Amino acid sequence: MALPVSLNPTPVDRLWPAAPGAQRLARSVVLALIGSLLLWASAKVQVPFYPVPMTMQTAVVFLIGIAYGPRLGAATVLLYLAEGAMGLPVFAGTPERGIGLPYMMGPTGGYLASYPLVAALVGYAAQRSRGLLPLGLALLAGTATIYLLGAGWLAGFVGLEKAVAVGVVPFLLGDAVKLALVAALAAAGLARLERGPAA
Repeated sequence: MALPVSLNPTPVDRLWPAAPGAQRLARSVVLALIGSLLLWASAKVQVPFYPVPMTMQTAVVFLIGIAYGPRLGAATVLLYLAEGAMGLPVFAGTPERGIGLPYMMGPTGGYLASYPLVAALVGYAAQRSRGLLPLGLALLAGTATIYLLGAGWLAGFVGLEKAVAVGVVPFLLGDAVKLALVAALAAAGLARLERGPAA
């Protein structure tokens, strides 16, 4: 018989413990709204970088998964996508390049579709291990998932070779920097929570 897996509490569970019933639901709604606003902001801020400017959106997706856990993390990203589907200009390049479902079905749709899965994957890993290596591997797997779904969808518009050339290669260096930042922030934050308040 398999032994039960002991799950680590998420950072938000430590900082804002869940109450039963309606209070728990209200807490989840508030956290999901906060997370969707962070995703909105991260899509709009471009950081100058070589060879292309980068947003911090994937980093925020990772951090939401780590902080919220797999279920609330994925639900938060789904809320963000629902906001975009309803026509709110929450995505990078909106409203200039379109809004709503037409934008989501466009060339970058695969990247957006990967985000809930990635938040769940990273959140799942963070609940099961606080180690830097397992978390780093989960972040790498999440990044690979974004590239696979994003470039795979983009290939339907421009072909696979060009999809890799324009949808993966220019972002490798920036994503490596983001992964290092997320891993360092997450490891430091999780370790701080494990130690508890200073004496």
